Amino acid sequence: MTLAGTETRVVEHDGVRLAVDVGGDGPLVVLAHGFPELAYSWRRQVPALIDAGYRVAVPDQRGYGRSDRPEPIAAYGIKELTGDLLAILDDLGAGSAAVVGHDWGSIVAWQLALSAPGRVRAVVGMSVPFLPRGSTPPVDLMRQLFADGFFYMVYFQEPGVADAELGGDPARTMRRLLAGPKPSEMEPGDVGTLLAKGEGGFIDRLPEPKGPLPNWLSQQDLDFYVAQFARTGFTGGINWYRNLNANWEATAHLADAHITCPSLFITGADDPVAGFAPLEPGLAFLDDHRGNVSIQGAGHWVQQECPDEVNAALIGFLDDVLDRKA
Repeated sequence: MTLAGTETRVVEHDGVRLAVDVGGDGPLVVLAHGFPELAYSWRRQVPALIDAGYRVAVPDQRGYGRSDRPEPIAAYGIKELTGDLLAILDDLGAGSAAVVGHDWGSIVAWQLALSAPGRVRAVVGMSVPFLPRGSTPPVDLMRQLFADGFFYMVYFQEPGVADAELGGDPARTMRRLLAGPKPSEMEPGDVGTLLAKGEGGFIDRLPEPKGPLPNWLSQQDLDFYVAQFARTGFTGGINWYRNLNANWEATAHLADAHITCPSLFITGADDPVAGFAPLEPGLAFLDDHRGNVSIQGAGHWVQQECPDEVNAALIGFLDDVLDRKA
């Protein structure tokens, strides 16, 4: 499904074909989705950005939706993911752009601002803050921290296991991930089940939604996600996680690098990611940070849950930092 106000073009990078929805005029803004999302996840930002005088480029990232899903796990490393965004800029004839990411898209956006500072005019992360490179490979650290429990990123590491669970019933997977209760709405036993050692996979541990779908997610929205992941499976997106240690090794040369362009962080006040990805350690690496926006009532899917608040913060930031003559 092409986003309203855009046309879909195909951009190729290293043999991988990416479907990218492009529309509007003005400074270029690239919107990078996370897991398990699609370009469709930005459906409420695209019209607002176009109306505000921006050009948008919104890919189904590699492994997702209409884009290619290469088989090798190594094809989903950070160099490939940032390279995809640079290929979009090149295809559009843009020397630079503002880059906005959510979830895994935030990680790619932050990393692109580090590795190719001349190509990123401004960067916005949503849900996942800038995380400095630690002294221990991340999956190794997770295995230590959760040795007596369960953590989904560790569970994702074994090829085929999480793929089968999430892909076995895409409707169950997407319903529980998108529409399930926020952490503050869960029963104490549900929270304990998420992290407890024992049988069962990731989606097995998530409670079913209580009552109707939330007002930000229509049945049509949910059906679209389900249909897409029923067709593609989840392996492409899960393979991003399987490169966490390889990414750590590949970015050693950037361990002390700073992000010099203007930056902004937006999150939901009830986003569980804050429990294992703290904001504070990365702030010292953001040389022109313009603030942190915490949106009350929002969980992890912040740009879908509270589009008006996200759009106001995003467009206000872009209007402040982008020179429309550049």
